[in-house]
Amino acid sequence: MDALVLQILNGLDKGGAYALIALGLTLAFGTLGIVNFAHGALFMLGAFCAVSLQRILTISQKVRDESITFFEAYKEVPYLELWLGDTGTKIIEWSVPLSILMAIPIMVLIGIAMERGLIRFFYKRTHAEQILVTFGLAIVLQEIVKSLFGANPIPQSAPEIVSGSANVGAFLGLSDTLVYPYWRLIYFTFAVAVIGGVFAFLQYTTYGMVVRAGMADRDTVGLLGINIQRRFTIVFALAAVVAGLAGVMYTPVVPPDYHMGMDFLVLSFVVVVVGGMGSLPGAVAAGFLLGILESFSSMNEIKQIFPGIDQIIIYLIAVVVILVRPRGLMGRKGVMES
Repeated sequence: MDALVLQILNGLDKGGAYALIALGLTLAFGTLGIVNFAHGALFMLGAFCAVSLQRILTISQKVRDESITFFEAYKEVPYLELWLGDTGTKIIEWSVPLSILMAIPIMVLIGIAMERGLIRFFYKRTHAEQILVTFGLAIVLQEIVKSLFGANPIPQSAPEIVSGSANVGAFLGLSDTLVYPYWRLIYFTFAVAVIGGVFAFLQYTTYGMVVRAGMADRDTVGLLGINIQRRFTIVFALAAVVAGLAGVMYTPVVPPDYHMGMDFLVLSFVVVVVGGMGSLPGAVAAGFLLGILESFSSMNEIKQIFPGIDQIIIYLIAVVVILVRPRGLMGRKGVMES
């Protein structure tokens, strides 16, 4: 039972990342009809917002090390610690959560710049052309990040108060040996909150209702005198923010590097196809479902029976779903069909 619960938690954690990226992909496709292969790069850029803030907060100067008395020695001390003492130390420690405040405006600007500067010229083009140009943009962005931050992963630490593990077993009435990292639980909770916020925005606000109407019938909404294109641009920026926040909060789980966006993009695009192109609930459901299946397939007992199954399970499920339901689990009629 402990192993079962542990694999479910692992799946929900990983599925949260898949669902957030897939949600942004589906928002872009559902509103603009764009197959955005640069969306994984937005996940990466969000992660490097956290890296950038951490480097800014730890800008330091050399000061005399008073603990060494028999010769002059110097150490690097961040300015925040010199100016604010323990408060500065806490700010540095909480750099990852604080990066959310930095990432939101940056990702909004990046999303608007991408949509206005490039994406809008490909609305009427074929999906193959959209994939090629956005994939090229993703490569450009990751090479820029590589030149600025290097090719090696850059570890980011969670705040000390949540750096340990929670006794999940005791909470669920199971074995006391069943523990799970606090930050992974926080990431899952964060993913659910962001997903809920996006759905609430689209479902219960006037702005969101107009967007949903535009997704269903863009021409009719335009005839009502509503500038639906401007609203779609904002939704593209929202999709960029969702991907960026997913990247920010994932940095303590996997140290960010310039290639992480491409790694997650391929898997998340499979998630979108399984859930159904253009279906927001389908993208979220498929994200968590495939995350859990991938987690269970990584168990040693399963790999002994089916060697390498953990590497192909997502693609295998995608093949089966598409054979049975070509539109995906919750896909809408006419989407991606000629």
